[in-house]
Amino acid sequence: MRRHFILLLALLCAPLCQRAAAADVALIGVIGDKAAILAIDGGDPKTVKVGQSWRGVTVLGIEKDLATVDVEGKKRVLQRGLHYRSAEASGSGHTRVLLAADPRGHFYIEGAVNRVPVRFLVDTGATMVALPKRDADRLGIDYRAGRRGTTQTANGSATVYLVKLDTIRIGAIELHGIEATVHEGAGLEQALLGMSFLNRVSMQRDGATMTLIQRF
Repeated sequence: MRRHFILLLALLCAPLCQRAAAADVALIGVIGDKAAILAIDGGDPKTVKVGQSWRGVTVLGIEKDLATVDVEGKKRVLQRGLHYRSAEASGSGHTRVLLAADPRGHFYIEGAVNRVPVRFLVDTGATMVALPKRDADRLGIDYRAGRRGTTQTANGSATVYLVKLDTIRIGAIELHGIEATVHEGAGLEQALLGMSFLNRVSMQRDGATMTLIQRF
């Protein structure tokens, strides 16, 4: 009887143990090639040296802004400031992306516009996605065919063009038909992930992490 009880207890505990394993790992930063700063399930960051494990995550190696880790027997390559959390891991049925703030509290993310890589700064104060002219040229966007307007910057008024982007992909989230502005003159040095994209996802801020959740 006691043996059967222990076996039953083990079977009941197995799902709980599986749920306790790391479901979401973000690379906050690296310390040379010696250690990675990780956040698990949106918790506080912790420094983990190469070869060491923390909460089921083993750091295998570090190269520039990338860390190779082992999570539950699966090798993953993490990019600093970004980790993709799958619908299966979240259990919510919605694709989500976990972002990590830089030391100044800003959220940068490597995304793609029309399948071409673009580095964004998440900016909830920007009405629309905004692209500098150099990014628009690199993407092959005929922005001058769009509606012309002006906007105020720290350096005064600037000429902008309203365009519609076919796709913007952030991690596993891809949205279509996103309105954006292209800034032709000086004043915008960094592409901004503004509210024309962010209004179509849910945002959850928790300390140094932010989660974007695809609504549909």
